[in-house]
Amino acid sequence: MAQQLIQLDQEKLSCSICLDLLKDPVTIPCGHSYCICCIKDCWGEEHEEKTHSCPQCRQSFTTRPVLVKSTMLAELVEELKKVGPQATSPDHSYVGPGDVACDFCSGMRVKAFKSCLVCMASYCEQHLQPHYSVAPLKKHKLVEATLKLQENICSRHDEVMKIFCRTDQKCICYLCSMDDHKGHDTVSAAAERAERQKELGVSRQKVQQRVQDREKDVKVLQQRVEVINHSADKAVRDSEKIFTDLICLIKKRSSEVKQQIRSQQTTEVSQAEELEEKLQEEIIELRRKDTELEKLSHTEDHLHFLNSYPSLSRLSESEDLPSINVCPLSSFEGVIASRDKLQSVLSDEWAKISLEVTKIGFKLLQGQPRTRAEFMKYACQISLNPDTAHTSLSLSNRNRKAMLMEEEQLYLDHPDRFIERWQVMSREGLTGKCYWEVKWSGKVSIAVAYKDISRKGNMYGCGFGNNDKSWTLECDGVSYKFRHKNISTHISGHLSSRIGVYLDHRAGTLSYYSVSETMTLLHRVQTTFTQPLYAGFWLRQTAGDTAELCELKYCREEVKK
Repeated sequence: MAQQLIQLDQEKLSCSICLDLLKDPVTIPCGHSYCICCIKDCWGEEHEEKTHSCPQCRQSFTTRPVLVKSTMLAELVEELKKVGPQATSPDHSYVGPGDVACDFCSGMRVKAFKSCLVCMASYCEQHLQPHYSVAPLKKHKLVEATLKLQENICSRHDEVMKIFCRTDQKCICYLCSMDDHKGHDTVSAAAERAERQKELGVSRQKVQQRVQDREKDVKVLQQRVEVINHSADKAVRDSEKIFTDLICLIKKRSSEVKQQIRSQQTTEVSQAEELEEKLQEEIIELRRKDTELEKLSHTEDHLHFLNSYPSLSRLSESEDLPSINVCPLSSFEGVIASRDKLQSVLSDEWAKISLEVTKIGFKLLQGQPRTRAEFMKYACQISLNPDTAHTSLSLSNRNRKAMLMEEEQLYLDHPDRFIERWQVMSREGLTGKCYWEVKWSGKVSIAVAYKDISRKGNMYGCGFGNNDKSWTLECDGVSYKFRHKNISTHISGHLSSRIGVYLDHRAGTLSYYSVSETMTLLHRVQTTFTQPLYAGFWLRQTAGDTAELCELKYCREEVKK
């Protein structure tokens, strides 16, 4: 009786109200059975006047049925409870989501205990017994129950794939080796697994080493943040002590110094935190990959190993992160030393103080080039895109020079062409570290912009420097102006007909230099670039104005076509 109950579907002896085994089962006139307490709760108190119906079939009873205990069902439930632990043991539990079902159990599928790589079937513990007792079956390879057995079957020949073709880098069956893969370099799957297992160990070592390196970088970065905060706080305290002893005008300057220091601190800490976040993300990813590699190294299924290893073993290139060194913030002695001179030469000394403040801090990323020779290491070849040129611009010198003309040029219509402004953009999108130089005459805007900047419309939508998609240096032979989001900043500096532009896309810096015998920084922008940038010109005044991309002797392209 007990053995029969093991096979009995437990649902047949469950109450459809509480979904548990029947307790004191009663059967109502329609034939359905419930726990006596469940059906009473469902129907309510006996004195209530209402129509009673079956919760399952909805048959109605004008008179409330008398509930009589079902003796047979009660006995069956008791018998089932006696053998319950055996029936519901892990080895005989029913299949749940994600479980592997026994291929030999009929009726309710039972959870598989092992999978056989020879039989290509999965077995519960009961049906697995012949593999332990029958001599031929003892030689079969048993692994933990897996849903991936079908992956080991050749879709063409319906045979187990026990061979690995090194020529085509795939698993095949013996019929494939005599057909499409005839003459190829083939070995057994087990032999190839052994070879790849060695490579897996090397891959894990690389992952673990990179984790250690990145953890060291994080520690150094955290130390640098502490140095930034400590030095910046000290600088604020010192500056406050100096300026509180001076007149009201000097107090105003003190507030400005404080604001500059905090701004510098915020920039440096922000860069440090951003780099730390990247390092932490890489550490997490590396640890995840190490866990997957470790799990794969213990699998007993050679074919699953060979199918999964190529994708798991590939280690993405480590991002070119800068070397990190802790160094103290620059001294504020230059600010303090100027205290005695401030009252008499305030305007001159204020410029010196501001310069000292902007020098505070360490370079989170590697420092920018200083000499022209250093800039040349990042020189890139750029050409102008005729499809973007306004019809009033003439391109020459292999599309490197633009000139404003009185007569319109014969250009074909193109969606990338500027319609309203005398502008043109480069063909190449710039990323990484890039340097280029521009010779100009007349009144010219030397710009960088995102590719999706408007080509037509009002000046604010498509004019370089008048929106959030472009940055520009305006040159007119008298002075310089930097413009972004239609906010203009006057710039003092040596006037030169040759301007150098240095872009560090990843660091978010854009710098303009006056190029003569020396490199003089005119203006530097610190922001976050979200797309590749394109060099551009806006010839703003009269016919004959020109802007030309200089051909630099030493060039190292870092452009995205």
